[in-house]
Formats: sequence, structure tokens, C-alpha cells
Amino acid sequence: MTAQVRQFKCLDDNFGVLVHDPATGATASIDVPEAGPVLAALDEAGWKLTDILVTHRHNDHVGGISGVLERFPDARVIVPHAEASQIPGNNTTVREGDVIRIGLLAARVIETPGHTVGHIVYSFDADKLLFAGDTLFAMGCGRVFETPADVMWNSLMKLAALPSETSIYCGHEYTLANGRFALTIEPQNTALQARMKDVEALRAAGRFTLPTNMALELATNPFLRADNKTIRANIGMPDAPAADVFGEVRARKNKA
Repeated sequence: MTAQVRQFKCLDDNFGVLVHDPATGATASIDVPEAGPVLAALDEAGWKLTDILVTHRHNDHVGGISGVLERFPDARVIVPHAEASQIPGNNTTVREGDVIRIGLLAARVIETPGHTVGHIVYSFDADKLLFAGDTLFAMGCGRVFETPADVMWNSLMKLAALPSETSIYCGHEYTLANGRFALTIEPQNTALQARMKDVEALRAAGRFTLPTNMALELATNPFLRADNKTIRANIGMPDAPAADVFGEVRARKNKA
């Protein structure tokens, strides 16, 4: 892997993430939840910000952009086309399939509507890195605010098709709560039980639970497992389409 990645806390439970190309010095911030921690991480690493890759318009992902641009006014601000007018500082819009170059690194844009109608994620295919914003979380997914549930399900299935070894960076540290909910949906899942022990230990030690990877999510994340027979039986929907099962699981999580 050529990309270097730094992950750090922003706000209460957001993650800031920097992606750096050591060959050229180019550095991208994945969203900017808060300017101070992003600038501090850049200073600590000795990196210069060249790009901001925005996943969606929510303030806890874009609220720090203006502050960062005061230090790095020439940085590109790359945003989803469908939400460009609602994101500060944007100067480059992207759609499904576009490829963004961060130095020699290449990030492919995948449209994942659901959490917001214009949400996108960035897949660095050569480095097997996915920056998923609020579409996919460790053992969870984002709330479905702006589309029917089946639209979010289709978005998640796009991501599930990525290589199993893909490392996944998400927008929030929600893993412990997500795992507790997952156990209510699939308590028999031994991989999920084992993962929760690891997550509890990490959080007790004050450590991050991310990144995760696609193989682990496919084995333990109920929002990617709506076609699983055990989950279908557990929620009383043995013959329902997977998108409907997903919708029911998401509705239960909303009430949890």
C-alpha cells in the first residue's frame, strides 16, 4: 500500500482522516468535521493539505472546511454534485465513476444515496481503502433520512461488492452501540459475539475500533446481511425481499 492514513477524533464522536501520498506530498482530508484537529494532525505529520474529499453536506462533516481553507486556501474542495450548493468552499464536483487524483493516488467516486440523497464515498481501489462517510459503519449503517430503504440497501450492496480485504474508514465511532444492537438481531452469530468482546476491550482501553474491513462487516454487520436466513427468521420475515428485511432492521435500530 502506498497511501498513508492518519485517523483522529473530531467533535464528540466523529473521525477526522488524512490520506497522504508520500511520493508527491499531496494530502487529502476526508471531510472536515472540525478545523482544529485536522490542522493539528497536518502539523504533527508535517503534511500540506492539497484536497478535501467531502462525502455529504451534514455540518458535522463540513463544518470545519472554512477554517481549514484559511490556512490552505488553494486546496481543492471536492463535493458530491447533488449537494454542491450546500457545501462551503466547493470548487470541484464529482459523480459516480469519477476518479480523483491525490498526487499519484486515485480515488474512485461511488454514489451511495440513502443517508442523504447525494452522499458519495471514495474508494482507493489500488490501496484497498474505502472512506465510507455515514453510509457504512462498523456493524452499522447511517440513518436513512432522504430516500426509501431500498435505495440505501442498493448503496450498501455496491460497497459489499468491494474486495473482502478492503479497509473501511467511517465517519463516526459508533461501533459499541452498533454491536449491541446487532446482537439483538443475530444473537447466534459467533463471529459477532467474538467481535463484540474485542470492541468492548478496545473501548475500555480508550482505543478506536476503526478501521474495519469488508470481510468482517459481511460476517457481523446485520445491515449487510439482510439476505441471511437466520436474520430473516429472527425478525419474522423469512420470505421477504432483502431490501424489506433491511428496512425493518433499520427501523428497529432507529428505535433502539
